[in-house]
Amino acid sequence: MNISAKVTDERLLDVHCDGHRLVVDLMDGRTIAVPLAWYPRLRHATPAARAHWEKCGGGYGIHWPEIDEDLSTEGLLRGAPAPKAA
Repeated sequence: MNISAKVTDERLLDVHCDGHRLVVDLMDGRTIAVPLAWYPRLRHATPAARAHWEKCGGGYGIHWPEIDEDLSTEGLLRGAPAPKAA
């Protein structure tokens, strides 16, 4: 029996925000788009702060230093919004 492995590369290629969404392009050609409303720190940040992001975690994470926000491609692919404040 021959089993073929699925080849994916979930590392970041590019990140940007439009008016209402966080859009993340992955190395394997997929694009993830999620509502900014899921991530209050990003939603309330200035466009300049949103545009200033860094790759982290070997390319599997996004860090916004000005607002101290971190997201992973794994969480974005699962559709995981930020936890609600207690």
